[in-house]
Amino acid sequence: MLQIQENVSLKKFNTFGIDANARYFAEISHEDELIELFADPQWAHMNRLVVGGGSNMLLVKDFEGLVIRMNIRGIEHRISHDDVFVEVGAGEVWNDLVNFCVDRNYAGMENLSLIPGSVGASPIQNIGAYGVELKDVFASCRAFEIATGTFRTFTKEDCKFGYRESVFKSELAGQYIIVSVKFHLSLKPNINLKYGAIEQELANRGISNPTIEDVSKVVSHIRVSKLPDPSTIGNAGSFFKNPVIGDVQFRLLQGQFPDVVNYPAGEGLHKLAAGWLIEQCGWKGKTVGNTGTWKNQALVLVNHGGATGEEVYSLSSQIIDSVYTKFGVTLQREVNIIS
Repeated sequence: MLQIQENVSLKKFNTFGIDANARYFAEISHEDELIELFADPQWAHMNRLVVGGGSNMLLVKDFEGLVIRMNIRGIEHRISHDDVFVEVGAGEVWNDLVNFCVDRNYAGMENLSLIPGSVGASPIQNIGAYGVELKDVFASCRAFEIATGTFRTFTKEDCKFGYRESVFKSELAGQYIIVSVKFHLSLKPNINLKYGAIEQELANRGISNPTIEDVSKVVSHIRVSKLPDPSTIGNAGSFFKNPVIGDVQFRLLQGQFPDVVNYPAGEGLHKLAAGWLIEQCGWKGKTVGNTGTWKNQALVLVNHGGATGEEVYSLSSQIIDSVYTKFGVTLQREVNIIS
């Protein structure tokens, strides 16, 4: 029987370690519990927040509504020739899934190693790292429609994936709850070394013909060297998106800052490294009150202990202002702000 708790601390349910409370709290371990929950008009019409690993959000204050924690588990896989289809419960830990696939030589996810969070959140954000995005391995997802109490399957096309974007963050925001995700992987690896840091680390290890396990280990090593462990210092990983600008703006910017770090982002578009922009403004490793930026990666905001959501948000606003003042580029927060 589904239980609704009252006045629950969310500190252990968000990787920033922000001590905010939920007025009501429900943990979902089976699809039927969603049907039961929303059959009650009280919950169907209440302000709600769905969380998984809590790795991509900032709680600015207490949540005066219903927090739903998705904990549906299970991994099923099917092989057809060289194609592998893996269907995963929304509550599974993302990196556990990556390890499951790498251990079995199911290729495609290795560049996404060590990204924090749960599987259910991955299509919402179209998570990505080191040259690979979720959409590259996505087959479909199953989601609960709150208004009708029914389930729907979304194809890749239905999801309208963009850079850290999907239909679940735009026109369908708040209307569906993802319960499982199906991935399309392969027994024939297509090793992606698009990011130079991977190639460099492989060379350092004397690996010239890498396996997906090698790539996964190298990506994990790079992430650990750059990003803090949320279990030791509160953070939500990369706080800002890498901004994408047009060719004209880029040429002007490059004329003024020849060393600006950038990557091609489609015809006439350039993706800038937000971390580089922030670092050039003097923020790397800076402490402001109980919060600050990480010493090894300015893109990451951290909770040094006891920080409030308001403090972290204020710091992010200061960073946005300073980057715009220096470069004329507006940073956008990647982390979901819950206020």
